[in-house]
Amino acid sequence: MKIIDARGLSCPEPVILLRQEMASGEHAYQILVDNHASKENTARYAEHQGYHVQVEERDGEYTLTFTK
Repeated sequence: MKIIDARGLSCPEPVILLRQEMASGEHAYQILVDNHASKENTARYAEHQGYHVQVEERDGEYTLTFTK
């Protein structure tokens, strides 16, 4: 599973990083973000690409896991 660390980045940068990684064709990804907008935008993008989204929050940081 590819892990993308997008903490400290504001949108649209986390979505762009996720899109670039998804171009590789893997079936599972994790992205680490530290703001609500990035969490919502990356989850929405992944869902539109056909991925199931699981979100975990810890100490203001989010770990989103995307699987097909």
